Amino acid sequence: MAEHISLTPGAPWVQLETTQADWDAAEPGLLTAMFSQLVLVRAFEEFVLELAAEGLIHGPAHSSIGQEGGAVGSVLALIPGDTVNGSHRGHHQFLAKVLQHVAPEGIDPTEPLPQAVRDVMLTTLAEICGLDRGFSHGRGGSMHLQWIEAGAIGTNAIVGGGVPLAAGSAWAHKHAGTDNAAVTYFGDGASNIGSTLETFNLAAAWHLPLCFFIENNLYAVSTHVSEVTADARLSGRGPGFGLASWKVDGMDPLAVYLAMKEAGDHMRSGQGATVVEADVYRYFHQNGPFPGSAFRYRSKEEEAEWKDRDPIDCVAGHLVRRGLLTAEQLDGFRAQAKAAMADLGEVLLEPLPGGKPGQRRIKESEWPDPAFVDVGIRGDLSEFDGVRTADSDSFAGTLEQVKFIDAVATVMGRRMETDERIIVMGEDVHRLSGGTNGATKGLKDRFPDRVLGTPIAENAFAGLGGGMAMDGRFRPVVEFMYADFMWVAADQLFNQIGKARHMFGGKDSVPFVLRSKVAMGTGYGSQHSMDPTGVFAMQPGWRIVAPSNPFDYVGLMNAALQCEDPVVVIEAVDLYNSTGLGPVDDFDYCLPVGKAAVRREGSQVTILTYLMMTNFVLDAVEQAGDVDAEVIDLRWLDRASIDWDTIGASIRKTGTVLIAEQGAVGTGYGAWLADEIQRRYFDWLDAPIQRVTGGVASPSISKVLERAAIAQAPEVVAKLNEIAGY
Repeated sequence: MAEHISLTPGAPWVQLETTQADWDAAEPGLLTAMFSQLVLVRAFEEFVLELAAEGLIHGPAHSSIGQEGGAVGSVLALIPGDTVNGSHRGHHQFLAKVLQHVAPEGIDPTEPLPQAVRDVMLTTLAEICGLDRGFSHGRGGSMHLQWIEAGAIGTNAIVGGGVPLAAGSAWAHKHAGTDNAAVTYFGDGASNIGSTLETFNLAAAWHLPLCFFIENNLYAVSTHVSEVTADARLSGRGPGFGLASWKVDGMDPLAVYLAMKEAGDHMRSGQGATVVEADVYRYFHQNGPFPGSAFRYRSKEEEAEWKDRDPIDCVAGHLVRRGLLTAEQLDGFRAQAKAAMADLGEVLLEPLPGGKPGQRRIKESEWPDPAFVDVGIRGDLSEFDGVRTADSDSFAGTLEQVKFIDAVATVMGRRMETDERIIVMGEDVHRLSGGTNGATKGLKDRFPDRVLGTPIAENAFAGLGGGMAMDGRFRPVVEFMYADFMWVAADQLFNQIGKARHMFGGKDSVPFVLRSKVAMGTGYGSQHSMDPTGVFAMQPGWRIVAPSNPFDYVGLMNAALQCEDPVVVIEAVDLYNSTGLGPVDDFDYCLPVGKAAVRREGSQVTILTYLMMTNFVLDAVEQAGDVDAEVIDLRWLDRASIDWDTIGASIRKTGTVLIAEQGAVGTGYGAWLADEIQRRYFDWLDAPIQRVTGGVASPSISKVLERAAIAQAPEVVAKLNEIAGY
C-alpha cells in the first residue's frame, strides 16, 4: 500500500480579519486620512460616470466605485519612494497614491481641501477626459495614468501587462540599496495570465520587494470567477510559487492596511515578494454608469448585500463610534468632496452652445494641439550631444582582424566597466562561457551582480527589463536566445516598452536594449530562425540596428546603450564565427545615428541590404560581373533613423533599386522600404523596385529545404542578371 505524506507549501498563506480592538487601536490620523481618501475617490469616480453618461468621456470609463477600500487601505500602508502600477480599472489606485504624495500627513476632513489636492484631482480628471492639462496631455486617458514623481508608474489597458513592469521597479528598488517596494494591482483575469504567473516565479526566485495585490471583485466583464478557476481564492496561487500570501476583506480598509503593513515588513526585511488578495465589489458594470444587474449577469440582491458593507460607511461608523468625528462632520466632508468635483468640472466644461439647459461640452481651450499627435514617439537624441562618433574611415584607433563574437563580448564588458547602470539578463547568459554563443563571455565573473540568468519566461524578464528602464536608475540589456521568441513577449515589447514614451506624454525615456539573433541556415527550423526586422520596423517606438561586421557592432552597440529609446540590436548567428576588421584598443566610439555605409560604389543599380546579407550581396556583385552596383549597408533600419541622404544620392545616380534581405517575404523589411522609396524617389526611378527575399514559408529543418527558403548570394546574382537583361 503506497504511503501518502501530506505536504505543506514553503510559504505562509493566511486570512487576516480585524476585530473591534484593531479599530480601537488604530491611530485617529490614519482613520481620518482613510475616510478622506475613500470619499474623495468615490466622489471623483461618481463625477467621471456623470461625464460618461453625458458622452463627455471619449472611450471607456472603468469605474472602481465599491473597490476603494483595497486601494486606499493598501496605499496608506506604503512609505515614500514605494511605487505602484495597476490595471485598466485603476482610477482609485492612482488617486490613492497621488493623494498620499501631495498630502503625506493625510487630509483633514474638518478642513477645506488643500489646493494641492484640488490640483491633482483636476489633472487626473483632465487626463481621463483626454485633455492637454492631463499628466500625459490626454494621451493616456482613463486606462494609462502615470505620475512618476508620485510613484504612480502607470496603469495599463492590457490585462496582466503591467505586472512584469512592476517587477522591474522592484528590482531597481532592491539593487539601488533602498528599502522601497513596488505594488502591482490586478484582478481575477490577470491572476490567470501567463505574464503574471511568470512574474510570480521570477519575483519569488529573485526575492524582489514586489507585492502582487489582487482585487478580487468576482467578475471579469460578466463571467464569475468561479466559472474560470477551480479555486476562487486567488491568493492561493502565491504559496505555490513560494510567495507569502494574505487574504482579506477588501470592504474593510483597516484589514487591508494591516495586511499590507505585514506584507511590507516582509518585503523590506529582504524576504521577498508577497501576495495580498482583497475581496472587493464593483458596484457598476465593466464600463459606464449602469449596475451589473442591468445586464443580468448578477442579481440586485447580490449587489445590495455588498453595498451594505460599503468601505466608506465602515470607516465612518468607527470614526463616530470612537468619538473622533461626528456624523455631521462626515456628511459635511462628503458634501465638500462633491462640491469640489463640481468646481473642477467648471474648469474644464462649458454650456453647449445652442444645447438644452444643463448640456455641457469640453472647453475648446482644454483640448491638446493636434500637432502634438506624434511628438515624443522617440526622443530627440540630445543624449548624443558631445558623444564621440567615428566611422571606419575616421577611426583613430587600431583595426585588426577580429572574431565577430569577441567584439560582442568585449564591447559589453567595456560598457559595463564605465557604466554601472548596465544590467545584462537572459537565458543562460551567466553560464556556458558566455551563453549559448559566447556573447557574454567573462561578464559574470567580472560583474556577478549585473549579469542575470533568467528563467525561460521572455514575457516576464523582458517586461522586468522594461520596468527597470522606465525606472531610470538602470540600463537593461535583454538577450533573446532567438528572435522568434519576441512573439512570446510581444505584449511587453510592443504594447508596453515600445509605446511607453509616447503613451505617457513623450517626456520620459525608455533606455532598453534588446539583443536578438537571426539563425537562418543553422538548422534550427521554423521557430528559431526568423528575421524580426520587418516586424520591428512597424513598431513606432523602437530603433533598430543591424551590424554586419565587428567594427560596426562596437559602434552600434555603444550607440544603442547611449540612446534613451528602446533599441533592438539584431545579430546573425552566421556572423558570430566570422572575422572582420574591428578595434583592439578603443571601444568607446559610437557610430553616428542614422548613418548608412556605402560598401561598394557603383553607377547602375543601388542595392540596399543589412546584416549578414551584406556579405552575400558583395559576393554576388563580384560574381555577376557586368553589373556596376552600389551596395549600401543600411545599419540603422527604423523609420526615424534610416539614412535617406545616402539612399537618395545613390538612387539619383543609378535610377534602379534592389532591396536584398534573407528572410521570408511576408515579414520582410523590404516591403516597407520599397513603399517609402517609391513615394520619395519616384521621379528618379527608371524601373520598378526589385527585391530579393526568402520564400513565403519559414525555414525548415531539412538542410535542402532550409536553403530553398532563404536568400543568399545566388539569388542576388540571379536578380542582378535579370536587371541587366540577361
